Amino acid sequence: MNHATPQVGAPVGTFTQLLSSTRRGARLARLLAVTELRSWGAPQDLTERAELVVAELAANAVLHGHVPGRCFRLSLLLDPAAGRLRVEVSDARGDLHPWPAPADTEPGALRTGGRGLTLVTALADHWDCVPYPPSGKTVRADLHDTSP
Repeated sequence: MNHATPQVGAPVGTFTQLLSSTRRGARLARLLAVTELRSWGAPQDLTERAELVVAELAANAVLHGHVPGRCFRLSLLLDPAAGRLRVEVSDARGDLHPWPAPADTEPGALRTGGRGLTLVTALADHWDCVPYPPSGKTVRADLHDTSP
């Protein structure tokens, strides 16, 4: 006899989308992430932090990971039972690895960029960069639910 195996815990949400390496693609990545997380019933705090992380990683993929004719990939993996969300952004430039910007050398120095990964570091519980074969990279950020 065949019996359905009961599922333990809530289902895991997954989402993957290829997006054009343009400013419009980066904006769409942020909007799609928020829409998907809301449809999964993710906590508001987690959704808000993920929105900012996706925006920064997608912008970096477009600005620094762009290869003409190649897209970038956004992936989301939500495990509600563990209260964990993984955001992954993959681009075609494996030769440029992301690093947070160094601290300002002069107090009050005005910079127009270079703070994205500092923001990701502040919002994510952990982030790293791994190779994305054949020649790209994936920046991964893990966020944990902090709501009571």
